[in-house]
Amino acid sequence: MEVGISTASLFLRNYVEDALPILDSLGAKVCEVFLNTFPEYAPPFGELLKTRLGGLKVNSMHTYTFHFEPELFSQSMRSRDVADNTFKDVLSIGKTLCAKYYTMHARGRLKKHTSPDNFEAFGKGIDRLVYIAEEYGIRLCLENVEWASYNRVGFFREIKKFSPKLGGVLDVKQARLSGMDYRDYLDEMGKDLCTVHLSDVDENGRIRLPGKGIFDFEELFKRLIGIGFDGNMLIEVYKDDYGEVGELKDSLDYLREILYKLK
Repeated sequence: MEVGISTASLFLRNYVEDALPILDSLGAKVCEVFLNTFPEYAPPFGELLKTRLGGLKVNSMHTYTFHFEPELFSQSMRSRDVADNTFKDVLSIGKTLCAKYYTMHARGRLKKHTSPDNFEAFGKGIDRLVYIAEEYGIRLCLENVEWASYNRVGFFREIKKFSPKLGGVLDVKQARLSGMDYRDYLDEMGKDLCTVHLSDVDENGRIRLPGKGIFDFEELFKRLIGIGFDGNMLIEVYKDDYGEVGELKDSLDYLREILYKLK
């Protein structure tokens, strides 16, 4: 189990190819690579990123949701085929970078629906993607996100009935934004939990870097150890949630000290 940083924490501060050397200089060790736009989904871009890793290991890949992920579930074969090709390009980059996981949001919940979720249809749709990712040596993981497919406790459990190999990503800030207890998400994902996204929160509910708020990381780490979790935890905040980039290093040290005391 290691603590690292997602390049998403530097989004709109540095492009991903420039973010990687920064994270390496901070001693991140592991990272999640967040690709943001179509030129970054082209396989040659993966070769560029590989030259920028330094000592970093890539835990997982992440993309901008609405560029193609919803269309992976489209009933239009033309739309789905285009999305599949982009998905495979990103997976190719992941393979180049030796990523273990692909963090997926899937569909966005932007419209009010009068009908309940069709767990079977979605589950079989995501299972198709699980096997595509597997061809690249990558495990597909669904992240709990307030505005996306997995926005409440119970959804993952239902989808697993149709996609047994699907992994999970726990994001503690998204659990809070969903009005859910992260502990319930953690219990639901259980042994299928692959990655954890870390952030803190202050008394006013504002997202902060770990160590700058009131979130109980010791309890979280104890719970993770208790379920046998041996994956990586990645700091993921937004550009306005901190000041100087050096503050990311302070958070890394803070979290690693807690983890060291518990091991």
